[in-house]
Amino acid sequence: MIPSESIEHFYQTHPAAKGSAGPNNVTGDEGHFNVFSRVFCSKYTSYSRRDFYKISLIIGKGRLSYGNHQIEINQNALVFFNRNVPYSWQAVSEEQTGYFCLFTDSFLNTIHRSKTVSDCPILRSDSIPVYFVTQEQQDYLLGIFRKMYEDNESSYIHKYDLMRNYVNVIAHEAMKMQPSELNNAYVNGSERLSSLFYELLERQFPIESPEHKLKLKTAKDYAAKLGVHVNHLNRTLKEISGKTTTEHIIERILAQSKIMLRHSNWSIAEIAFCLGFEYPAYFNNLFKKQIGVTPKSYRIHER
Repeated sequence: MIPSESIEHFYQTHPAAKGSAGPNNVTGDEGHFNVFSRVFCSKYTSYSRRDFYKISLIIGKGRLSYGNHQIEINQNALVFFNRNVPYSWQAVSEEQTGYFCLFTDSFLNTIHRSKTVSDCPILRSDSIPVYFVTQEQQDYLLGIFRKMYEDNESSYIHKYDLMRNYVNVIAHEAMKMQPSELNNAYVNGSERLSSLFYELLERQFPIESPEHKLKLKTAKDYAAKLGVHVNHLNRTLKEISGKTTTEHIIERILAQSKIMLRHSNWSIAEIAFCLGFEYPAYFNNLFKKQIGVTPKSYRIHER
């Protein structure tokens, strides 16, 4: 099973959190927020989900495994971590500096009215969350994080309102870095429908226990959920992406199966069941046809 790290566990184990106030330093409906220096960043973090969001300004090099992607951080970067997507970090360079902030759902919900953070693709589970920064962008973001750090340490009564504003500013800076991807409105109905499909597909994952089974398995299931005819959905996705609905579903299921084979101790039969296969043999046949090896062989060679 892919483990999940709680915010309490973070404060108990992370080097940067040593001596810091724990998750009870914010009460009521405001949620929890904190900011840390990366000077004491761990060299390696295990592949897991967290129950909090995180934004990091990474000064240093490393390797990020995020969902079913592996990204080489070979220059300084601003990185957004969605709480629903498992990830791990492997430091490559000795120098690891910068800052990171973390916050809970409740803190995020208080920013909802601005529709900046909670609705922005940078915190969606289907987007790649890495933004490589220039020296000018890095200096500007360092200034924001330093102010965030100083104000968070202060006794200012409205400091958490300030923290929300800082998070909004950082989100806007990321959106400005890739305006064509992040700020474009839906051009037409086809793009809107395809985007809704991708979001619905991603919401089926990750799978966290052997008892969890995919609720939506077929093109008809997704079309019914979206309130359109299956042929219309298929034509739309083919027009936008060149792939059919079924091809997208199979591709995502196989990506998830690779994660589970690499990082969980579940049996192949359990993985097949969770991914919606009535019999393990069906899963084995599809995996071998698409990937070229059996799930068992893939697990042996990739671990």
